[in-house]
Amino acid sequence: MDKLLEILEDIQPDADYENCETLIDDGILDSFAILSIVSELQDEFEITITPSQVIPENFNSAKALWAMVQRLKED
Repeated sequence: MDKLLEILEDIQPDADYENCETLIDDGILDSFAILSIVSELQDEFEITITPSQVIPENFNSAKALWAMVQRLKED
């Protein structure tokens, strides 16, 4: 989870990733940030994130992102 938070803070440093659960809903992460996150997560955790997984439920919070990473690592 620490590495995920580092990645998020590098991409969008002014967000409160530990507490915010509306990163997409409130427009904190834009489409460019999401693409950057997808790319970084795929490289760092050796996973594949498909377009169907790029949905608000997976990107609205660091916890949701981490849960998605964990699911994909199990596959």
